[in-house]
Amino acid sequence: MDPGVNIVSRQQWGAAAPRQKQTLKGPAQRVIIHHTATPSCKGLAECKSHIVSIQRGHMNERNFDDIGYNFLVGENGTVFEGRGWGVVGAHAKGHNSDSLGIAFLGNFNNDTPSREAISAVKQLLKSGVSRGFVHSAFSLLGHRDLGQTECPGSNLYAALPQLKSAT
Repeated sequence: MDPGVNIVSRQQWGAAAPRQKQTLKGPAQRVIIHHTATPSCKGLAECKSHIVSIQRGHMNERNFDDIGYNFLVGENGTVFEGRGWGVVGAHAKGHNSDSLGIAFLGNFNNDTPSREAISAVKQLLKSGVSRGFVHSAFSLLGHRDLGQTECPGSNLYAALPQLKSAT
């Protein structure tokens, strides 16, 4: 899909079809970083299983139209397509219409994000900017910057400056 970014497609991880899909009205102005607050996963099969479970929870328990995030990233740097580029997510209430939501798989109140995951998100952001899906002057925020939440966990929140230096 993207040169330099290994993205596991929805079809490859076994996504259910979205109930509906809304397109962003232009490049994302903001990128909002999340964590899934679930145990981290090792290996493709385990991560796929986690993501299917997250999607099921978002659709069945929270009544979202699809998984909330645009992309998810595993500890080994594998990027999984959530809602994907150019689609309005359901990841930060009141802030989804102009943003892209990227979730790191794991709980970063406890864990530290891996170099591989940080590097993969930097590549994803560069690709999004170069392809016109992310505004070149985007702002990068942690979910906690927009509401009452610990998300994306203190260790990942502390790593946000590394992601900002990406583009």
